[in-house]
Amino acid sequence: MLTHEEILSRLRERFPDAVLEVPEGMIDFTIVIAPQAWHDVALFLRDELGYDFLTNVTAVDWPDRFEVVYHLYGVQAGHPLLTIKLPVTDKENPTVPSVVDVWRSADFQEREEYDLMGIRFEGHPNLKRIMMWEGYEGHPLRKDFQNRTFTYAELEPSRKATPDW
Repeated sequence: MLTHEEILSRLRERFPDAVLEVPEGMIDFTIVIAPQAWHDVALFLRDELGYDFLTNVTAVDWPDRFEVVYHLYGVQAGHPLLTIKLPVTDKENPTVPSVVDVWRSADFQEREEYDLMGIRFEGHPNLKRIMMWEGYEGHPLRKDFQNRTFTYAELEPSRKATPDW
């Protein structure tokens, strides 16, 4: 089992420009990674350090950026939770590399973040809406999302009629 210091040291040694920050005072060990280096770092974490399980992908909408958050475990190696954060400063066109080819469990989770937050995952094999219907305008978990009530006429064309209608 690797210590937090060993993980950080090996990451900095292999990717000197990728580690942007290691925030103090976090409940879980957290490393902030440059988004452009994320795919290579993810492969290194899986193949070299033994982080074989991606349990969660989520995102946070801050006033000046998005933050994509990954939670990883090294199940086979017995590694504890590792939190990776990617700051995305382009709020008009937020993109990060997909890691579906690294951890298959990223598939639906990246699609969910795309759908609800509007973050594009470059290289995702099937990046399409998963919760809202195609043609739905906006991303409902963004802080700038304008919530409103839809009329039946707006919703009806996007829904298939069931036999009990």
